[in-house]
Amino acid sequence: MSNKPPKDAHRFVEDVARLLIPWGVPPVAARLYGHLLLCPSPVSLDQITQDLGISKSSASVAARLLESYTLVCRHGEPRTKRALYAVADDYKAMIRQQNRLLDALAGQLNAGAEIAESKAVSARLEDMADFYRVMRGAMEDAVGRWKPSRRLR
Repeated sequence: MSNKPPKDAHRFVEDVARLLIPWGVPPVAARLYGHLLLCPSPVSLDQITQDLGISKSSASVAARLLESYTLVCRHGEPRTKRALYAVADDYKAMIRQQNRLLDALAGQLNAGAEIAESKAVSARLEDMADFYRVMRGAMEDAVGRWKPSRRLR
């Protein structure tokens, strides 16, 4: 069975990229993520470069970036040094990473509120910090309620 996504996948990949680029994901990484979403098993950089028509160095940089976002995971190939990439399925780890960012941001906003010379600025920063803490709690709650399905792949 081929690991290459279907021929009509191009539009899906480009649509995923269009959604992620405004969030600051570089175009090549956004396209790579869309591509990997359709791959049934981990793929090599060689296959990625062929499927997406990009250079191996671009594919490698994009894959490492997606890995740092916890969207992609790297797999080793037995008896080789070759890396294979697949979409990560540890959604809880993704949320934990986002929650760490929200905690840090809320803490920084509270620190700014303490040094702000204006009561209006201080209040705005405290409101923002509260909002991020509420969002963090909502994400934790959602993770606690979510039950992954175990559909056959």
